[in-house]
This record gives sequence, C-alpha cells and structure tokens, in this order.
Amino acid sequence: MATAHVCVLFVLLSVSLAGDDVKLKYKPATKPVRLFTEEELQKYDGSEEGQPIYMAVKGVVFDVSTGKEFYGKDAPYNALVGKDSSRAVAKMSLSPADLTSDTTDLTEEQLKSLDSIFEGTYKAKYPIVGYTAARLLNQDGSPNEHFKPEDQPHFQIKDEF
Repeated sequence: MATAHVCVLFVLLSVSLAGDDVKLKYKPATKPVRLFTEEELQKYDGSEEGQPIYMAVKGVVFDVSTGKEFYGKDAPYNALVGKDSSRAVAKMSLSPADLTSDTTDLTEEQLKSLDSIFEGTYKAKYPIVGYTAARLLNQDGSPNEHFKPEDQPHFQIKDEF
C-alpha cells in the first residue's frame, strides 16, 4: 500500500515538474465532448453570428470557428460545416452529393486522403467537441449494441481520443 502511494506521488510530482515541457499532440476540447444528432449539428453551420461553427469528419465533431474565413457564412468551404462531410473531404469535393458521412465505394487513395486530412488538418488544428450520433446509435435512437469501433474500417484507437 505504501509503495502504491509513493508511485502515485512520484508520477504526480514528475508531471507537475515537467510544467511547460509537456506538449499535447492534439488540441484539447474547450468544452466537454457530447453526442450530436444530424439536426443538432446543422445548427452550427456558420449562418448565425456569434454561434460556433462545427464540422464532423469520420464521425468526430470539430469546432472550426477559428477558421471562420474558410468555414463561416459565404466562405469557400461553408458547404462542409453543420454536418459530417467525410465523403467530401475524402474526394476534395464540394458537390452536394458528396456532403455526407457515407464513405462506401471510395477508392483506397480517397480513403488515405481522408485519413491524412483528418489527422494532419482537423485533429491538428481544431478542438474535438463531440461525436455524431450516427456512429453510436441505431435509426430509432437506441444504442447500437453491435457497434465496436475496433471493427470499423480504417479504425485507429487514437481517432477516439
């Protein structure tokens, strides 16, 4: 028991002494993460002044408000916000048909592009504020008992944190 206390104390002391040397690889969320329905996510489409701008990629909802010049009202990529735009990001498309989370039938190259942009742009620049309900729930809103993130195509555990 005393050994456990010493270990915990050592870890806490090490972390506190590290201070400014500790750097996070990804931006932390500024608010607690939450689950968004499609309807809720649509409210954050950049059309309302003073409202945050949210965009989902691969079911992960990011606050892209700091990129207002790209994602805000009348901005070049405004079509991507207020929804999960995974397919559009993968295809680098703004076509209304691609503004969806559906990534079935994408090429291997498009899936690699999606992963690269997800990691290098969104996770690197914008805080995660939640997840889309479609990742975790059935159409009727009940929990998807069969959903296992590790069984999803292109799943990486670091995507979940």
